Amino acid sequence: MIEYPSFDGSTVKALLVGDKGSKSAVIVIQEIWGLTNFIKNYSRKLSSQGHLVLAPHLYSRKEEYETFSQENIMMAMKLFFDLPPEKRGDKDLIKATLERATPEQREVITKLMMGRGQLEERMVKDLAMGYDYLKGKFKPSKMGVVGFCMGGGLSFRVSTQLPLDATVVYYGANPPNLDDISKMKGPMLGLYAGEDPRINAGIPDAVAHFVKFKKQIELKLYPNTNHAFANNDGSVYNKEAADDAWEKASSFFRRYLQ
Repeated sequence: MIEYPSFDGSTVKALLVGDKGSKSAVIVIQEIWGLTNFIKNYSRKLSSQGHLVLAPHLYSRKEEYETFSQENIMMAMKLFFDLPPEKRGDKDLIKATLERATPEQREVITKLMMGRGQLEERMVKDLAMGYDYLKGKFKPSKMGVVGFCMGGGLSFRVSTQLPLDATVVYYGANPPNLDDISKMKGPMLGLYAGEDPRINAGIPDAVAHFVKFKKQIELKLYPNTNHAFANNDGSVYNKEAADDAWEKASSFFRRYLQ
């Protein structure tokens, strides 16, 4: 575990694994749960392919490091998503939900559920500083990014803002402005679950913008799988799909980073 400086004077904790003299580096971006064993193990596996790998813990700041535990996030999500979708904007109902929550769950709901846009803006800046850290300290000639769920959306988004040579998105949402695809340097591989309507609804628009801006994209959709199918610690893990997605992702990075 290392720490690197971020844009606001904070430091970001991160797992750094692999050959520090490697010519290729990959940033691995966490799911909503944080820097879990799944993300650490995926990072180690990726480093065995010859890449230097950095996996930032995006809840590193003092006010979030203890509060944003996997357990607190799970309980907060249950409270919030027990609300009917059409009621999640009801201020009185949200107030009542927050009153039932513990102080830690209240913090998670406020920042991660209701204030996600602002939080992700900060995360993008933290990731950009991770990119600068790798470039400045280890000087890899090529760099890629891969992310899962929330991190999948972030990997897509940072690839429109940083000169990355390869991007892998595991079931991640589109960036806020699809016209930013015009700024992508390298190709993208998208890996999606068949039973993931909210995320999959954005795929046609994304593909249309890749065509519009003549950027390279590869896609694989896995029928009869759910969002987060690659996480072998999760309840919807699908080994066949996860293994195939790993082969595609690792091959993609070999092709474009090495």
